[in-house]
Amino acid sequence: MHERDVALFDAIASALTASDLERALEAALREIVRALDLAAGWIWIVDPQTGRFYLAAAHELPPYLREPVQMTGDPCWCMESFVDGDFDSKNVDIIACSRLRRGAREGGDALTLGLQSHASIALRFGERRLGIMNVCPPVPRKLSESDLRLLSVAGAQIGLAVERGRLAEEEAGAARSAERTRLAREIHDTLAQDLAAIVLQLESALRSLPADSPAAQRVMTALGVARGSMTQARASVLSLRSDPLAGRALATALAALARRLSSETGMRVTLHQRGATALPSEAEGELFRIASEALANARLHAAASRIEIELSEEGDAVALRIRDDGAGFDPASRGDERYGLRGMEERARLAGGRLRVESDRTRGTLIEAIVPKALA
Repeated sequence: MHERDVALFDAIASALTASDLERALEAALREIVRALDLAAGWIWIVDPQTGRFYLAAAHELPPYLREPVQMTGDPCWCMESFVDGDFDSKNVDIIACSRLRRGAREGGDALTLGLQSHASIALRFGERRLGIMNVCPPVPRKLSESDLRLLSVAGAQIGLAVERGRLAEEEAGAARSAERTRLAREIHDTLAQDLAAIVLQLESALRSLPADSPAAQRVMTALGVARGSMTQARASVLSLRSDPLAGRALATALAALARRLSSETGMRVTLHQRGATALPSEAEGELFRIASEALANARLHAAASRIEIELSEEGDAVALRIRDDGAGFDPASRGDERYGLRGMEERARLAGGRLRVESDRTRGTLIEAIVPKALA
């Protein structure tokens, strides 16, 4: 094994230790492109929820492929070959790129830098098919057999990292769902039923007391408290069982939202989590809806190519920030078209926090929601 190969494998291994999977993939892809003197590279991953491809990492894309609409998860030749089983991790081959060919027809070398094909490396873990890594050598250089073997081993490293990240996400989601189910069951079977029994006893006692007696007034007060507590207990059970996050942690739900938008639009949408960001379920639901609205607005109005979602612990609060690089707007404009912005502000208040918006027509938009870890 060449000294270059050993150095590359070490660099990939170091890059893939990052807890943020998409940043790890970006770093690993960058090391591969540099070590092999390639022109460009990108990684498609199959979203486990939707089964669609989304762009998880890219490095030095030619101008045509930097246009978001060109990198949706819609099928292309390499994806079709992957789905049909025409290549695997041990069969790295050069495949003509339907996206680059379309770009060459529309704008020639100015848009594609003369690139027309790429090596495609299947990313797998055992029999599980996880995605594809595509890399383009500079024109007119061809990849050698040793380069292709090196890419195959690098693909195995990356496939292992993708599977590890996916298993961690699934494990966290399963644990959260099980805990919510347990809490809902315990509230229903103990607290709610005990409160219902107390209400029945108080109602019975009230019927046996003179309506104008001091004792009757105290029983009525206690009855009102018990009924209110029973209503809250039942509402808690309903909230635990009708979760807008579908039992997932907030970060997991946001990551799935980002993957879906990337696949549908070609925009690079990534999530970065920092610190412990657990919140009461009501607050997590409101933040998830804020993020959904912000991403929908960016999709419809911003013409962005990149969106960064940041979820971070900041003292006794959690901050959600969504930044896009698209066309901004005037936040002071509050016409009918800004109904979504007002809705996000209301949701932040419902979570006990606040919303801040920064935007202009040249630098994109930042939406920031900060909520306390304990509901106000």
